[in-house]
Amino acid sequence: MLHCAQARLSLGAPRHRRRGISLGSETQAGGVAALIQALCYVCGFVMMATFLNPGNTDGWNQLQKLEFVLAHKGIIQLWNVVIYVVFGVALVVLAVSLHHLLKAASPLLMATATSFGLIWAGLVLASGMIANVGLESIGEAYARNATEAVEAWAVIAAVQDGLGGGVEIVGGLWMLLLSIVTLRQRHVFPTHLSLIGMFVGAAGIGTLVPALGVLGAVFGISQILWFLIMGIVLVRSDEVRLERSKATTI
Repeated sequence: MLHCAQARLSLGAPRHRRRGISLGSETQAGGVAALIQALCYVCGFVMMATFLNPGNTDGWNQLQKLEFVLAHKGIIQLWNVVIYVVFGVALVVLAVSLHHLLKAASPLLMATATSFGLIWAGLVLASGMIANVGLESIGEAYARNATEAVEAWAVIAAVQDGLGGGVEIVGGLWMLLLSIVTLRQRHVFPTHLSLIGMFVGAAGIGTLVPALGVLGAVFGISQILWFLIMGIVLVRSDEVRLERSKATTI
């Protein structure tokens, strides 16, 4: 009976017809990518709290900090691969998956959001690769002249922060715009997921203000919850069907 009712609805007048999108495999891929991103954050924080925890660094100068980094170079490079490279690749998959899933519901907003999502992925990947390549160069420079190595390290750290660590406005815009779209699709995405996404996005945008740098930590930690919920929603949806009316297209 339900199938008959749906068939009658699809055969209605064109002006009132609702269109649906069924994206099983793409939805599953996006869900797995979101869960991988959540796992990347968890692994990154665990590594920082254990293997990469220097303890009390009060009184350390820049040379001592660099020596700690070089002493743990292999672990730090692994950390960069997890938190930047793997995360960035998974972000591309998630952004594209959500774009195909939601573009019919809100074409303009999704085109804008996905653009920011892919730009963010590129910045994250570049940041991780610069960090790892730079760490190798710093190690070689340290063997020749420790003072020059400290100066080079400061430059590389500034570039890395500028790309994917200090200001999170690009990622914040992606999450905010995306959450505005998912908020309108409550039959698929839980309202609390969209509200969390808006909060995370606002925190990321807030890092543009130097005095609000603490929001960077809020942005990173709260993303774990968002990626986890998004991943579960997408993975558990064998068939996601989004409906929209022509009159509400943005």
